[in-house]
Amino acid sequence: MLDKLDASLRFQQEALNLRTQRQQVLAANIANADTPEFRARDFDFSRELARAVEGGRGASSMRLATTSTRHLQGASTAALAVRELLYRVPDQPSLDGNTVDMDRERAQFVDNTVRYQASLTFLNSRLQGLKTAMQPE
Repeated sequence: MLDKLDASLRFQQEALNLRTQRQQVLAANIANADTPEFRARDFDFSRELARAVEGGRGASSMRLATTSTRHLQGASTAALAVRELLYRVPDQPSLDGNTVDMDRERAQFVDNTVRYQASLTFLNSRLQGLKTAMQPE
């Protein structure tokens, strides 16, 4: 029963996680709009979502390097789970080598925000439906 519930909500959970990561990448692009030689980055959302839903997020965890057997074995799953951060090809390159197009970045940032909110709304309605189904009449 719990496996089916987890599977039904996994898609939205992974979508929200990737939307959060994409928001961070786009925010970094916007923050570095005036940095010489900065290359704008992004990732293919649909490819990464398919990979995350199939394999889960555990495959992307990072292990800490230790120099002694007495060190604690820590792991971080908060690292960027996206496998391929791609460079954006600029429409019109700037003289300082920066590839950030502010109009494109703002549009992508707003689009990602709206899609994040839509995913939250969908997930909230799904959870409310489950909550209603579990309450006795």
